[in-house]
Amino acid sequence: MKTYTTILWDLDQTILDFAKSQDYALRYAFRQFGMEINAETVSSYAAINDAYWKRMERGEITKEEVLRGRFLTLFERLGIVDIRPEAFGDIYQDALGDVFFFQDEADKIIMRLKEQGFRQYIVTNGVNRTQAKKIRLSGLDRMVDGVFVSELMGYPKPRKEYFDACFEQLTNTSREECLLVGDSITSDIQGGVNAGIDVCWYNPNGQPNDSGLPVDYEIRDLHELMKILT
Repeated sequence: MKTYTTILWDLDQTILDFAKSQDYALRYAFRQFGMEINAETVSSYAAINDAYWKRMERGEITKEEVLRGRFLTLFERLGIVDIRPEAFGDIYQDALGDVFFFQDEADKIIMRLKEQGFRQYIVTNGVNRTQAKKIRLSGLDRMVDGVFVSELMGYPKPRKEYFDACFEQLTNTSREECLLVGDSITSDIQGGVNAGIDVCWYNPNGQPNDSGLPVDYEIRDLHELMKILT
């Protein structure tokens, strides 16, 4: 088994349960406009949001188009015409950074790896102001060695250029000693393949890999990562 010294962690839906935060933020934002929504609306938005981010990963649209377009599409489906997507998005984005929920005791796992000498970095496509707030409130800024937000790197995951920009700052780390841990086939696994680094697919629901992309490791629970690394 290979020896790794550095872990590149995806943030949303890997370290943190993004679905829970998304549910909270969407309901909160609608309440600011006097509306209550149900689980079906949350589910509909989640699918819309996911589709928009995947389009950005493929280079079809910009992040700005994601942030506005996802709410335009949702409002069209709901028949809402009197809420500006920009105003709604600002409230939603702030609320999204106000809460965090660790997956599989990820905070304890990260601290254990830190104590064992592993270098750990967060690699994320999220909105910088939201990610910075979540990372600060959750204490992750004191646990990891650095954070690479695509918004500040000039390129999104899974682009090779994004990882090239990361490794320009990881001057004492070779790609051979890095392991990327993430839940997304299109963002994390494809990104790892593009970057030439090993990947560990966090797949808690046992989804099939229909992408044809090679996966070095697959885990259902983040605790399984300890067996790979130690």
